[in-house]
Amino acid sequence: MMNRRAFMLSLAAAFAAPALANAQQMPNADTIMRRLEAPANRSAMPRERIDMREFKRRPEMRRMAPSIDIQSINFAFGSAEIPRSEYDKVREIGIALERILRRRPGSIFLIEGHTDAVGSDASNLALSEQRAASLKRLLVRQFRIAPRSLETVGYGERYLLVNTQREEWRNRRVTLRRIDDFVR
Repeated sequence: MMNRRAFMLSLAAAFAAPALANAQQMPNADTIMRRLEAPANRSAMPRERIDMREFKRRPEMRRMAPSIDIQSINFAFGSAEIPRSEYDKVREIGIALERILRRRPGSIFLIEGHTDAVGSDASNLALSEQRAASLKRLLVRQFRIAPRSLETVGYGERYLLVNTQREEWRNRRVTLRRIDDFVR
């Protein structure tokens, strides 16, 4: 027979479980480095390299680049601001990028902003661009990453991780890609 204390703990765990399931663990700097320094799925030959604008428009090229989704930076619904409470998470990104740039000085990273599907396409596209720019600004100002090493783009709701028209935190994310092997 379950005593009262065990019952209360079980009840608390049942209510906490959904919230904990939604909590996305922030990858540490080493994990980010490993993912971004991994070999590309397929390297582009020098004659196959494309300009930045073209690269941003071609999902098949972006999929070949080493990448990591960062879902743990919590953007408020409809906001591009990164709250101070999230700076430790951004710090892990900054440490990883700084280490990679020390080893590979010519590295270029694409910061992709994404939103969920709530709202108009135009507003989501603008918001995703602002989120990517917000992360770049913070990495440059607070963590001294060279601006020339960071490119940004917003994709709005085009590449949902969870296909839903509802508010979905997993779709509000940034993706980092190391793209120096693909652009000229």
